[in-house]
Amino acid sequence: MSGLVKHIKKGKVYRRADLEFFSTSIDRELATLTSNNYLIKVSQGLYYAPLKSKFGITPPNAQDLIESFLKNDDFLIISPNIYNTLGLGLTQLYNVTWVYNHKRKGRIELGGDVFEFKIKSSFPKKLTKEYLLIDLLNNLYLIAESQDDVLKKISEKITEFDQQKLRKLALRYGSGLCKELIKSFIKKTN
Repeated sequence: MSGLVKHIKKGKVYRRADLEFFSTSIDRELATLTSNNYLIKVSQGLYYAPLKSKFGITPPNAQDLIESFLKNDDFLIISPNIYNTLGLGLTQLYNVTWVYNHKRKGRIELGGDVFEFKIKSSFPKKLTKEYLLIDLLNNLYLIAESQDDVLKKISEKITEFDQQKLRKLALRYGSGLCKELIKSFIKKTN
């Protein structure tokens, strides 16, 4: 087996550039390792060392996959499915995962999953329910539920959110419409 193997950990994602330091013939060794299923080619220059469970091969961790692909950790992974956790009566399921970042845009398949990369000027490092509400309002036109019903439900449930955080997040991350909606929702509670 290749000398590269001792530098590869199962369950990790590697860029070709991460491994070339450990090889005098990186392309030949990568071809051998992928043909032996020791590595799985995820994308051009991106490889996954498969981790096996009793159910078969586990997919790569999305965070690691995107970090290796973008060559940095300045991104936020979000799915519109998470809006269903806000308690607003949303029930639709979506087959999309968005990656907010500063470098790439477009639909890209990585490891069998399709990610929609969206360039955003700013986004938080962590998801909070207040940020999710702001993001929902920013993407209201993309959801399957009735926009009027969603806005009515938000108006009824707005007191369950931290008002100060909502204001700050709306100012920092919200679209013009989002800012106006948050302002009107909060105004009704005062």
